[in-house]
Amino acid sequence: MDRLFSMLAGGILTGSILGSAAFGQALASQSMVAPSSVTPTSTAPVTSENTDEALDPASLLPDLPALPRTKASLIGGTIQKVDRVRDQLTLQIFGGGKMKIFFDPRSNIVQGSNQASPSDLRPGDRVYVDTILDGSTVFARDIRLATAALSGGKSQGVVVSYRADKAELVVRDLLSPDPIKLRISSGTQIMQDGHITAVSQLVPGTLVNVDFVSQKDVRDARQVSILAIPGTSFTFGGVVTSLDLRVGLLVLTSSSDHKTYEIYLDPASITVDDRLRLGADITAITNFDGSRYVAHNLTINSH
Repeated sequence: MDRLFSMLAGGILTGSILGSAAFGQALASQSMVAPSSVTPTSTAPVTSENTDEALDPASLLPDLPALPRTKASLIGGTIQKVDRVRDQLTLQIFGGGKMKIFFDPRSNIVQGSNQASPSDLRPGDRVYVDTILDGSTVFARDIRLATAALSGGKSQGVVVSYRADKAELVVRDLLSPDPIKLRISSGTQIMQDGHITAVSQLVPGTLVNVDFVSQKDVRDARQVSILAIPGTSFTFGGVVTSLDLRVGLLVLTSSSDHKTYEIYLDPASITVDDRLRLGADITAITNFDGSRYVAHNLTINSH
């Protein structure tokens, strides 16, 4: 945004100088008129009809040019830094690496089903960004902001490790850049399919929901629910909200729970055609491999 104001500064200054010169010339011409030729001024009150309306400062700014009509690339990651002066964010990309991405009022920012704004972008937030090249810069056309997972004492993630000697469970949260450590006590319930199970079921790669209580620097797990172990099959139905076929990744908003899921396409099992696009209603049969959902069967539903 500061680049836009810099371009306007020269034009506004020039207009101000020319306007001042014209005003001075008008005063000089009025001083040359003889008093006898001056007609009495009306004492009628001035109304809004004969005065200039106040200008909205935003109206002085030209419209931004339309974005290039190029194919967008989907990038997911965690915001590391937001520079609100240069209108750019630094993204820690899932899988490694960093990228600087520019944004401006043309960028569409959403959080869940609600419209969001640049002020909602904060370090540590997990986002999906549809990026395009605007000249030589990487520009955010759409930014989808996830809800913080740790609010309310709940988390969902994948088990990294469980150490019985320390009663410590380490979970890689799906919406947090860093693993979280949880203390397992005799009062912690380990649940699977609605039944209490042994803590030994918490093997690495297991997908879990955790309900915990924070006490200073310690999180005590009240309940750990096992959602999936590596190799479990899941079926998802919903609408494609992001798509990057170069890396074989789509983001689906489920029609049942309205949550967002990353689904990777198995190139050995799925042949992609032109019907797979943004907004497509699909059904995906996936396997959870311990870190992600991989689709081995994909159906595009017709309406």
